[in-house]
Amino acid sequence: MEQKNQPFERSSKLSKKEIVFYNFLGGIFWALGATVGLAVIFAIVGFVSKNIDIVPVVGEFVADILDFIAHRNPNL
Repeated sequence: MEQKNQPFERSSKLSKKEIVFYNFLGGIFWALGATVGLAVIFAIVGFVSKNIDIVPVVGEFVADILDFIAHRNPNL
């Protein structure tokens, strides 16, 4: 008689301890990869914005927003 695959049937011989350990390691390496990737993206954005002088434009924009808020709420 042929065995039917049941949902959640263990297809390998890994113990629960090994499964938890491997999933933990996978999570650690996923987080490490995400952190390194985000650092690379921020470095590229910082390098590009430094070379095209966008920082003064952003600074003026933020200053305008702060002035607008200060005029609308004099109690701040």
